[in-house]
Amino acid sequence: MTTLSSSNSRTEQRRGPRIDFWLLLSSAFLVTIGLMSLYSEGVTRDNGADFRKQMMFAIIGIVPFGIFAIIHPKIWQRIANVLYGINLVALTAVLALGSRKKGAERWIELGPIQFQPSEMAKLLTVLTLAAFYAARQETIQKTSTFLLSFLHILPPLVLILLQPHLGAAMVIVVSWFAVSLVSGVPFRNLAIAFTVFFALAAAVLTIPAVSAKVLHGYQQERLNEMGTKDSKGKNWQTERAKIAIGVGGFSGTGFLKGEQKAAHFIPEQHDDFVITVIGEEGGLVGTTMVLCAFGFFFYRIWLVMLAAGDPFYKMIGGGIFAALFFHTFVNIAMVLQIVPVVGLWLPFLSYGGTALWLCMACVGLMLNIRRRERPLLF
Repeated sequence: MTTLSSSNSRTEQRRGPRIDFWLLLSSAFLVTIGLMSLYSEGVTRDNGADFRKQMMFAIIGIVPFGIFAIIHPKIWQRIANVLYGINLVALTAVLALGSRKKGAERWIELGPIQFQPSEMAKLLTVLTLAAFYAARQETIQKTSTFLLSFLHILPPLVLILLQPHLGAAMVIVVSWFAVSLVSGVPFRNLAIAFTVFFALAAAVLTIPAVSAKVLHGYQQERLNEMGTKDSKGKNWQTERAKIAIGVGGFSGTGFLKGEQKAAHFIPEQHDDFVITVIGEEGGLVGTTMVLCAFGFFFYRIWLVMLAAGDPFYKMIGGGIFAALFFHTFVNIAMVLQIVPVVGLWLPFLSYGGTALWLCMACVGLMLNIRRRERPLLF
């Protein structure tokens, strides 16, 4: 028995940890594309200052990546109440101490770095919500458990809306649906909740009296400008974004050769509209490659979620998949004017320290879950 146990131990040591290199490589590829895009965009605008900052953010991001890649995921389940408290304290601190930019109060100044608690709230909410459901597996079919799960996300949701940060609030709600679906909540309850949220969203979008009470002024303007021509210059950004992508054509203008980018026609291009740099300089070929990289990245996350035997791990995978996929879909859709501009960055590519750290933390956590679960097929 001892000999057999020792033999199995040696076999595990020879095999080493099960690391999903494809997930790691796809995320590293996207980070690299993001850095190249920011370098190209900023070389004529700020002499590469934002690129250098993003490089620093990427290096700092090794810390959250390492924390979530090394610490056993079950630790987060055990200290879920602490994480929930940290989440609420950080979001409350934004309202009390945060700095205001562009009509919103979302940032806390940490010396030269601006930290955005609403971004990390997305991961913390997924972790605490997964722990909430994991502790109630025997009552998961009850409607009361589903209602309590909404009460669980309601405080951070309200605090985020007060900043205001509608995009982040939408991500929290989408993650709630995803984690609830993976947890085994009856589809009937999810369908009712979806119908309620859809009706509320429709009322806000179609009834001016309702939107005036719910949305802030700049949010109403973005909604009203969607799909309109650029006669007054109000939707200049989205119109120019479409032009930049169209200019790229099939093969693009070439790296560092984008004319729309060089002329600074697209405000905040390094942030929410970074895909336009790829569209102009890489054309259809470059954009397709990036979209395929995103598709493969999400495929690897889906595989990790699918292979997870522990319900807590599976729910985390579902929440992370939903949050990052929603970011990607909405960002590209708003650039193409399919949806209103809601201020959701493109994972790994958009400029911003907190956003990049969130993505790297999510990758570290999924790699951690992967190596503790059963082997995967390609």
